[in-house]
Amino acid sequence: MKIALGVEYLGTDFHGWQIQKSGLRTVQGVVEPALSKIANHPVRVFCSGRTDAGVHAQEQVIHFETQTTRTEGAWLFGGNANLPSDVNFKWAKEVNDDFHARFNAHARSYEYKIHHHPVRSSLKTGYYLWEPRSLNIDDMRKAAAFLVGEHDFSCFRGSMCQAKSPIKTIEYLHIDEIGADLIIKIKANAFLHHMVRNLVGTLLKIGREEESPEWMLSVLNSKDRKQAGPTAEPQGLYFIKAYYQTL
Repeated sequence: MKIALGVEYLGTDFHGWQIQKSGLRTVQGVVEPALSKIANHPVRVFCSGRTDAGVHAQEQVIHFETQTTRTEGAWLFGGNANLPSDVNFKWAKEVNDDFHARFNAHARSYEYKIHHHPVRSSLKTGYYLWEPRSLNIDDMRKAAAFLVGEHDFSCFRGSMCQAKSPIKTIEYLHIDEIGADLIIKIKANAFLHHMVRNLVGTLLKIGREEESPEWMLSVLNSKDRKQAGPTAEPQGLYFIKAYYQTL
């Protein structure tokens, strides 16, 4: 049988999702032993989208195979009892044998959080990007509008990206203001490695009025990573949700 779970974690003290040969602390590296104890056998999990070091998740989706019969509550609460405080399962569910957390997801959404204030916040360190400089939010929104729809996003593609195609479809890209915070919300059918962080770094250059909103269109059309802005820091990025037809 296959079991799917929703996983929430703070990425601050993790070196990304995927287990590393170096033995560094990763989310997968703590999730698998927690579930293995409940299953009474070694468990290998598959996730909807791997995250980098310092990146958080509101609801990462994973699945694994087992012949062990447990209630959904046993996987959820028993698993959580074996996890550290910066990771927890939000739900557990038995799924069809053809379910795959990565390949069955038809869309994913992320948020990037920015604390936009002259004074830094100790409470938000590690969870937001601090931006003390003035930002032209209207210009950032105008630039973001150029990115909605299907495009070749090579300009935002990280050098380690393994995606077969740079062509992706952004369903929405919103920039919300909540007090002194900016929340950049984005949903697409799929993402390239570092795509969101590179996109945010480019939007920030426009917000600081170093470039015009129309510059975003020239960056997009260049298909050249060197033409875009710098990669935004990881701590502001949150994997929000993966979308499925049957889950």
